[in-house]
Amino acid sequence: MKAFAQPDRFVAEVKERKTKPLYLFIGDEAFFRKRCRDAVLRFLVPSDMREFSLYDFDLSETELAEVLDRARTPSLMAPFQVFFVRGVKELYGRGSHDDEFEAIKAYAENPNPDAMLIFVADHVSIPSDPRKMDMTDRDRYGRIKETLGEFSETIELARVEEGEAVKWITDQAGNDGVKVDADAARELVDALGGDMMLVSNELEKLTLYVGEKKRITLGDVETMVLAAKQRSLYELTDAISAKDRVKALEVLDAILSTGDGEEAAIGHLYMLAKTFRQMLVIFERKVRDSRMLWQALWQGFRVPPFAAEDIIRQARRYQSRRELSRALRLIARADLALRSNPPSKRMVLENLVLELASEKRVVEQPAWMQQELLV
Repeated sequence: MKAFAQPDRFVAEVKERKTKPLYLFIGDEAFFRKRCRDAVLRFLVPSDMREFSLYDFDLSETELAEVLDRARTPSLMAPFQVFFVRGVKELYGRGSHDDEFEAIKAYAENPNPDAMLIFVADHVSIPSDPRKMDMTDRDRYGRIKETLGEFSETIELARVEEGEAVKWITDQAGNDGVKVDADAARELVDALGGDMMLVSNELEKLTLYVGEKKRITLGDVETMVLAAKQRSLYELTDAISAKDRVKALEVLDAILSTGDGEEAAIGHLYMLAKTFRQMLVIFERKVRDSRMLWQALWQGFRVPPFAAEDIIRQARRYQSRRELSRALRLIARADLALRSNPPSKRMVLENLVLELASEKRVVEQPAWMQQELLV
């Protein structure tokens, strides 16, 4: 598998103790970074020697000269030392960094044979298809390869293509004696946007969840994985934005019939409010495609990758800010009702969905009130 090739090569070199003195990890795929680090801990750094053998530095906090000096100095306590150096972007900030690159070059020409330096450039994102790399990341990648890449063995930590991720899930679960249905594996990858660290963590949970059944189905993924549950939420907002009251109630019933049901009503309402706030931002900033979406929605307020096109389409069904503002007011009113211990939480949610999917006229609100809805 293409994305696994370079990390697997590093793991093999570590296992065989045929490592290079300098490595460059470039890419933000945390799954591979952990995979490589785990190999270092297992094969190069004995657990009882980690205090003397393993070091983590960040160039935003520690001068490069100090890191290189530590790497040059043999340890009296440990036969081999490993240095993980993050904050590589500091080497590419304002001002000249020629002296720092010369220092790295000098170390590379005469390294400590009992030490390994690993520079971690995790501020660069490498997609599964390099042709789709963002221009900013492409520029960063080129600069790093022309400098650090000249002195170090480069290991790309790129995102994993969907087909490779599905195969990895099947193989990994198989190692534990668990069978994963094909549609379940695809849903797991799609729901988590191909983030292999999340995929790995959720697969571990699913393996424990199915227990003696030794089989993971699509239903198991939909029950246990939060992102998969969110998919139902977008089906609900799709029906609401299309003013399809019958379908909206059917989707709501399906949501309430799984998992924690009515007990999770506050959580459902929170996600619904967040989605309408996102649609309000999309509407106001005239977002037309997923590229514009990532620019319009800030970190912590973004949508799962699988929902990008859906939420843009749904937001464009609204004709004015007033409609979206009305939806947020209705959700706020329902939230108050739920917190007042009503006889039936289901009824509160059903009434909300019916109102959201209606075509009622709304009155423009003062600017200060509209601004509060975004807070």
